[in-house]
Order: sequence, then C-alpha cells, then structure tokens
Amino acid sequence: MVQVGEKAPNFSGVDDSGKTISLKDLKGTKFILYFYPKDNTTGCTKEACDFRDSFATFKKRGVKVIGVSPDTEKSHKNFKEKYELPFTLIADPDKTICEAFGVWQEKSMYGRKYMGVVRSTFVIGETGKIEAIYTKVKVPGHIESLLETL
Repeated sequence: MVQVGEKAPNFSGVDDSGKTISLKDLKGTKFILYFYPKDNTTGCTKEACDFRDSFATFKKRGVKVIGVSPDTEKSHKNFKEKYELPFTLIADPDKTICEAFGVWQEKSMYGRKYMGVVRSTFVIGETGKIEAIYTKVKVPGHIESLLETL
C-alpha cells in the first residue's frame, strides 16, 4: 500500500458520466479518493450519503470528493441518481486503481476467503502527494475524523 508523503499512484478511470479522469486532471486540486466495495450495499450507501451530507463543508474547504469501486459506469450513474450524490464516482471494473492504491486485498467472511476492496480513504494534496490515509474504515464517525484532518 502507498504511504503518507508519497506521490499518489498515477490512475485513470471512467466516471459516472462517461468522462475519463486521471491524476493529472486533478493537479492543483486537493481531493479525497475513497474506495468502497459495492454500490447499493448497506455500508457503502451509508458512507456515500455521509459524504453527500457533508459535501458543502468539503467544498467550502476546497476539497473535491471522488469515490471509486469496481462497479460499472452504469451502476455508478444509477447509484448517484438514486441517492443524489453530488460528487464523482469512478468505475474500476478491472481493479487497476484499487490495486495501485493497495486496497484490493484478500478478505475473509464466515471463514471464506475472497478478494475485495478494503474500505479506504486517501487525502491527496494539490501537488499529488498523499497527505492522509484511512484503511479498514468504519463508516460511523469516518467523515468527522476526516474533517478534523483537513
């Protein structure tokens, strides 16, 4: 996994509107890149809605919010519309962005091992360097601790 102080991995992905977004497009912008397992699941919906509900505060602080999951553009578009999410969602069906940030890992549930996204958040500064990392994020209280960091 990447470390605080390192340059963020170069990434490129298609967002919920079909537009390609890459790290170089975000140069000069402070942003949050949050990784979540799946659209329309309980924890992921709660997390997305928490970001939505605090979006004005992030915007006021000049911080962009971008979500990433292995779901498709179409899934993201529907998820975004259903919950009125005001931020960008990037589709990563081949998991290249997840792997670059080290969040595609072996997980275990009920004794069964499988590969999946470890819920994680990265704060990336204007120069492209990672300023903060949150791994194995628990949704309740996450936005509050993130806002304290900013």
